[in-house]
Amino acid sequence: MRQKGKGQTLDFNLSKKGTSRRDLLKICENAVKYSVRTSHPYFRNQLYGGVDPYALAGTWLSEALNTNQYTFEVAPFFMTTERAILKKIREIIGWPDGRGDGIFAPGGSTGNMYGIVAARYNKFPESKVEGMFGLPRLTLFISQDAHYSSIKAAHWLGFGTKSVIAVPTDELGRMIPEELEKCKCGAVPFCVVATSGTTVLGAFDPLEAIAKICRANDIWLHVDACWGGSALLSKKHRHLMKGVENADSLIWNPHKMLGAPLQCSPFVIRHEGLLHKCNSASATYLFQQDKFYDVSYDTGDKSFQCGRKVDGFKLWTMWKARGDNGLEALVSNTFQCAEYVHELIKNRPGFKMVIPEVQCTNVCFWYIPECLRNLEETEEWWTKMEKVAPEIKRRMTVEGSLLIGYQPLKHKNLRNFFRLVLTCQPPLTTENMDFVVSEIDRLGRDMIL
Repeated sequence: MRQKGKGQTLDFNLSKKGTSRRDLLKICENAVKYSVRTSHPYFRNQLYGGVDPYALAGTWLSEALNTNQYTFEVAPFFMTTERAILKKIREIIGWPDGRGDGIFAPGGSTGNMYGIVAARYNKFPESKVEGMFGLPRLTLFISQDAHYSSIKAAHWLGFGTKSVIAVPTDELGRMIPEELEKCKCGAVPFCVVATSGTTVLGAFDPLEAIAKICRANDIWLHVDACWGGSALLSKKHRHLMKGVENADSLIWNPHKMLGAPLQCSPFVIRHEGLLHKCNSASATYLFQQDKFYDVSYDTGDKSFQCGRKVDGFKLWTMWKARGDNGLEALVSNTFQCAEYVHELIKNRPGFKMVIPEVQCTNVCFWYIPECLRNLEETEEWWTKMEKVAPEIKRRMTVEGSLLIGYQPLKHKNLRNFFRLVLTCQPPLTTENMDFVVSEIDRLGRDMIL
């Protein structure tokens, strides 16, 4: 297959004869040339961005050593660092003495599945060997603004997507505890997945109130903190996750806001021993119990994977280099930039906020071209407004000046709007925010609809 770049044809075919080093180097140069610069301050398109240089160094080292994260005998150094970083995370959550357990998952969606599987096993341990046969119909609760991965997990785990109940959210996108209490499902509720930092609006569900409901009804509380979990590193912002210490399990993606290289997804659980009981298959060629060292360092049997990349070391390296204070400074700066840009645009002509305040580092807004300003917001007006964000996105992509995502939110009857997401790497400035706002205005001001 041949694809054209600007002024040249790129050859992607594979052949019997190998490529020369000179040609291979040219191919690598083209890979850089034609790739999106995710480490640029104006890549604001996804819930990730640039990479922390210390974490990148840790990644290069672990990749070069090419080991596997399942037994201590093949990865003694990395097993020890993984153990240390998971304990640190549990301490920050607030579990006494950092007790509990954990594993690094291949992404947040898989981490949510870990939590749901643990919840099912905790309530029905026989499900491990019997499956869904003989179990009552189960119900899982999420918010209307939760990530879709819980719905996919319901399919993969066999209790079906109809068993997932989406609890209504308030005007900021937060689960309403009173609505959770009112939910009637005619089945056995076994897990609530609360979200700290929803994908679109950046909402933090009220964990304290949700945890109280879960305790009263013997329901497992899993927290999807993939996006917003970095708030725990900031004294000023950790109140957003007040009550997180009551969670049974939690998944966090430092490869998102914090800037660890993809992928880096620690899953932690409050209940010691449960993760191993839930997932263990006791493969005798890996997990012999009569080894000469402490076999609790063989973490592979807690995972449903066999081979696992060394994902924890990149986070450990970054944390070791920067310390608690350095990471807090990065997170606080990112939140401060989100607050700055919100203040910048909320009263600026041509901009309209989607929600009245910033919770995480998502800033959601509409841009209104001059031709649509000061007009009544009729259905016809909104139909035209739907076309604005896609067209500005096209223009910024063609020019290569900026990259920001947009989307509708149908359950809240919100038409296409921009979602500006801010991350720690590279550290952002108010000047960066000024450019983003000015560039959107420049690209969209002359639109005719």
